Amino acid sequence: MSAAEDRVRLTSAQVADEPGLDDWRMLFAKLHASFRTDDFASALRLVDAIGAVAEEMDHHPDVELGWGRVRVVSWSHDVAGVTARDLRLARRVSGLAAEQGARPDPGSVQVLELALDTADAARVAPFWRAVLGLGDSPFHEGELVDPDGSLPTLWFQDTEEHAVPRQRFHLDIRVPPEVAEERVAAALAAGGTLESDADAPTYWVLADPDGNHACVTTWLGRSH
Repeated sequence: MSAAEDRVRLTSAQVADEPGLDDWRMLFAKLHASFRTDDFASALRLVDAIGAVAEEMDHHPDVELGWGRVRVVSWSHDVAGVTARDLRLARRVSGLAAEQGARPDPGSVQVLELALDTADAARVAPFWRAVLGLGDSPFHEGELVDPDGSLPTLWFQDTEEHAVPRQRFHLDIRVPPEVAEERVAAALAAGGTLESDADAPTYWVLADPDGNHACVTTWLGRSH
């Protein structure tokens, strides 16, 4: 693999067609995986092994350790997306997990975003950048992100001015495509209503019993 090829940003559809990535899901231009282990010690051993491989490859993922759980997120900072380097690392991590008896749990990966309806993003964005300590997204213009990844991304949805106060914030939950319809069904069974599925499977617009909106989203139908 040439250095030039390692700088090519891959789309979600391209990654979905790649072999050997059954443990991984693309969510918002990053590769995500979750592995279950029997206890904290076994999870820690897996993290140590991942760290050694990352050093060997000189390509370092974000790793989250919990009791019986290891979550891994890989992306290439230089192109603000997933490249062939991330695919190679992902396959190595999956191999390590299999060797240690860790169980992949791809259906559990998800990413939460906050959406703010506004008719003038340029007017309100500086306030939210300051009060939340966010920076500009490397992925999309008009999004604010936490450099440390602790807070959700905040993006601004263009809307008309409203004289009457209305809901301005809503939550977007990005899930693997195979999880989306189950998540929507669970929300409806819990008392929610389906506001729109016109753009499914890209996203479904739901509302809670008080009318507050949330969207279940996937990468399907998107160019990234």
